[in-house]
Amino acid sequence: MPTAREFIEFWIENSVHAAEQYGTPGASQDVAELTRCCVEMAKSEGITEKAMRDEVGDLAEYIRGRLKAANKSESDRRK
Repeated sequence: MPTAREFIEFWIENSVHAAEQYGTPGASQDVAELTRCCVEMAKSEGITEKAMRDEVGDLAEYIRGRLKAANKSESDRRK
């Protein structure tokens, strides 16, 4: 079973994407929706929301930051 940190990083890598990649819509940009999905999937892996908060603090803020970084990276790439 992955640690909470491993799970979060894997989930973000596979679920948090820029708003637009190669002309196709990206993943949901709704942080609340992304956070809910992350928590639900973590539960199925036996990882609690508290364990994730212990790793990254406020989960929604962490996801928001990673989403902003993905969007900025995509924007910079297109320049």
